[in-house]
Formats: sequence, structure tokens, C-alpha cells
Amino acid sequence: MTPRSGEPRSAWTLVAGAGAGPALRLDEPLSFWGGVDPSSGAIIDGRHPQAGSSVAGRVLVVPSGRGSSSSSSVLAEAVRAGTAPAAIVLCEPDPILVVGAMVAAGLYGTSVPVVVLAGDDYRELAAEAEDRWLEVRADPNEATVRVIPPEPPAAPPPPGRT
Repeated sequence: MTPRSGEPRSAWTLVAGAGAGPALRLDEPLSFWGGVDPSSGAIIDGRHPQAGSSVAGRVLVVPSGRGSSSSSSVLAEAVRAGTAPAAIVLCEPDPILVVGAMVAAGLYGTSVPVVVLAGDDYRELAAEAEDRWLEVRADPNEATVRVIPPEPPAAPPPPGRT
């Protein structure tokens, strides 16, 4: 059964922590090395479908990392600069992003949670996540990813009041 918006999806913790923010769903894997500017958080890989988007403060929903072991140092530098993602949700484990997030937590005391949401759960979240806020909570034993429901519109004031 598919969780409804607002209900948590169970995930697998790679790096513990908590983060929330607007989702940025990436259509393809991303290499932080040569793909992300750590000083701004911008995706600078001109061949990536989301080139020009910013990862800063966003919850990345990305199938996997791509390539270079130097991506870990770029992620750690983005954490130091305050331009890192709020959290990373993967479909497949990525040890390079894990190393970057763990090193940044150790050096700078800032955790970027990294979790895996496999198979259909990942695909359903990716389809639902665009233009939505996500919350990731990950401890060593369990993790959840939740789409934060939009706020209902404010009720109009009662008649005769402004």
C-alpha cells in the first residue's frame, strides 16, 4: 500500500540526521565533482537536465550519485559553505556521498542525512515530490521520508470583520 501525502515512508539510513526543505527531484544521477558549485549550491554540469537549479537547502531526490570520489569533498565543502542539500534521498546506496556527509558532520558538526528509499517507494516519492516539501528523519536504526502536506488556505474572516 502506498503511503498518502503526509504519511512517512520507511527508508534505510546511510547517514543519520534530520532535514526538511523543498524537494529537488533530479532526473539523472549527479556528480558533485564538476556538477555542483560548492560556493553557491548551483548545479553547473551543463549536460545535467536540472543544470542551473540549486541544491542549497533542498531535499535532493536523486536516483544515485555519479562518479568521482572527489564528490565527497565537494559535498563536505558545500556543508561548510552553507550551500549543501538539507537531506539526500537516493534510490541506490552511494558510498561517495556517504563519505562526504560523514566527513562534513565530523568536521563541521552539520549533518546532511542520506537515506535510501528503494524501488516503488522511491519512484512514487519522486513522482509526488516536485514542488513539495519533504522531511527526512534518520537515526541509525530507522529512517522516514515524509511529504509535508501543503498548508490549507487561511479561512476568511467572519462577515463584518476585517
